[in-house]
Amino acid sequence: MKKGRLPKYRIALIYNDFGENLPEARSDHGGMWHLRQEVRSLARALRTLGHKVAVVPLADDLASFQRRLLRLAPDVVFNQYDDVVHGALYEMRVATLVRMMGFPLTGSPALGLGLSRYKYMCASLLQGAGIAIPARTTLLERIGDVDRHQWQFPVIVQPSQEHAGIGLDRDSVVASKTALRLKVRTIITTYRQPALVQAFLKGREFNVGLVGGKRLRVLPLAEVDYSRLPFDIPPIMSYAAKFLEESTEYQKIRVICPARVEPELAARIGDTAVRAFRAIGGWGYGRVDIRLDEELLPRVLEVNCNPSLENGVGLVRSAKKAGIGYAQLLQLIVKAAFEGPPFDMNLPISFPLGRKRATPAPT
Repeated sequence: MKKGRLPKYRIALIYNDFGENLPEARSDHGGMWHLRQEVRSLARALRTLGHKVAVVPLADDLASFQRRLLRLAPDVVFNQYDDVVHGALYEMRVATLVRMMGFPLTGSPALGLGLSRYKYMCASLLQGAGIAIPARTTLLERIGDVDRHQWQFPVIVQPSQEHAGIGLDRDSVVASKTALRLKVRTIITTYRQPALVQAFLKGREFNVGLVGGKRLRVLPLAEVDYSRLPFDIPPIMSYAAKFLEESTEYQKIRVICPARVEPELAARIGDTAVRAFRAIGGWGYGRVDIRLDEELLPRVLEVNCNPSLENGVGLVRSAKKAGIGYAQLLQLIVKAAFEGPPFDMNLPISFPLGRKRATPAPT
C-alpha cells in the first residue's frame, strides 16, 4: 500500500429496521423514513472512501441477522443500531452480540451504551467520579415515592431509560408536588420505567461533540439558544424541539456553533465532557450535553454514546466547524474502532460459516 493511502475495508452498516406499522408523519425527523435516509447517506459517504459497504438491517429475526454477518465477514461493523421501542434497551445487547462474534465495532462498547441509557446509574457513576451533575438527582420507581422526598422546585422530570428527548415535553419542568406526581404517573404508565427527577438548571446549555479513540478530540462547542421561545414553553431539548419540524420548539430553538464562549470556560466545559465520556467507557465518537449552574459550573445532563450522524446537524455540524468533512469524520470513527477500547478482549464465541471450532490439544 502506498504511503498516505487510506485502507479499504469491508464494512457492515447495521441499523434497527423494526417498525410497528403505525403511520408516521414525514415531518417527524425521529421516524423510520428519516432513519433510512440517514443510513443511505452514511453508506454513500463510506463508499466514497473506497470501502465496500453492505447495509444490514435488524428487525425481528436475530438468527438471520447473525447468519448474514457471518457470511459477509466484515472487517468492521459500523454500528447505527438504535432502539425504536420505548425501554427496549437492545442497543447494548446488539453491540455485545457483534463483539462476541469477533468483529470490530464502531463507537462505544456495550457497557458504555448501556450506562448512557440507564440515566440514573450514569449520573450516579459520574457523581462518584467527581463530575458535577444536576443537584438532587433522584429515581422514582413508584408514584408514592414523590412523598418520600423534600423538593426544591423547579425540577425536570423524564423517563430514566430513554434518549433523543423521548418523554420530554412542555410539562416536564414542574413547580409543585402535584404537578410532579402527575408527571411521574404519566412516565410510569406510558413508558413503563422509573422517572428521573433533577433540579432544573436555568443556565446556558452546550452540546460537546467528541471524536476519536486513544486521542479524543473535542469539537467546537455548540450552544442551544432558547431566547426566541415563548414564555410558556420550557427551555429544554424536548422530542418536539429535536424532531417535529412543525412544532414551535423546532422552529424557534437555534443551535449556535461555534458557541461564543470565553476560552477558560470553554476549556472547563470540554474537560468535563471528556471526563464524563471516558468515565462511562465511551469510545469513538459521542456527545455530552452540559448546562451551567448559577456559579457557572458545568454540570452534565447526559452522555450520548451514539449520537446522530445525520449530515449537517449535531456532531457532523460541529466536526465541519473544525474542518472535518462528513466522510472524514466517518473515517475517524472507523479508525477508532480498530484501535479498540482499552482492555477490550477479542474473544469470539461464534465462528464464520465453514470454519470448525478448534480441537484442544491433548493434555
